[in-house]
Amino acid sequence: MPDLREQLRQLLQVRVCLMGLGNVAYGDDGFGVRLAEGLKSEGRDPKAERSPKCEGRRENSGDSRLDIGLRPSFGLRSQVVIAGTTPDRFIGHVIQQGFDSLIFLDAVDFGGMPGSAIFLDSEQISTRYPQISTHKVSLELLAKCAEANGTTKAWLLGVQPESLTPGARLTPTVQATLEVLLELVREITTEVMA
Repeated sequence: MPDLREQLRQLLQVRVCLMGLGNVAYGDDGFGVRLAEGLKSEGRDPKAERSPKCEGRRENSGDSRLDIGLRPSFGLRSQVVIAGTTPDRFIGHVIQQGFDSLIFLDAVDFGGMPGSAIFLDSEQISTRYPQISTHKVSLELLAKCAEANGTTKAWLLGVQPESLTPGARLTPTVQATLEVLLELVREITTEVMA
């Protein structure tokens, strides 16, 4: 089984969308949103001309924002969507873009040590996270919707939360994992673009 670096390297060479899920008002539940924000900032070029955007509603909890413009968010063929707690509002837009892969970024309980990461394909998502969900729509249903077009493959890059305390920030453990993942994507993107 390939390691996370190799799996991400393969996915970042095709058209990929990364979708940040979670609620930043509940500690580590905001991991997916915060990672997506970090990825979006990686790709910002202050000199680049801005392309048209479709902006979603932004709530105090960092609930949802959509940027499906023509410019990549990072890398050559990528987009980052910050869906927060309402991924159902954005999944249709993402599917219409015809990405090869859609990677959900989320805090998920998989029984690991806090801050540990997991990378699952859609079958594994269905097995571990069936219809019951802390989101309005389960990860399983989101993965099935994404793959319904027959061309997109859904994945989950998850982290084991340490605390879901209302009003808290990411714990230092999960923040450290976020920083490692940002650096990993940065390194892979640099290698792929070289």
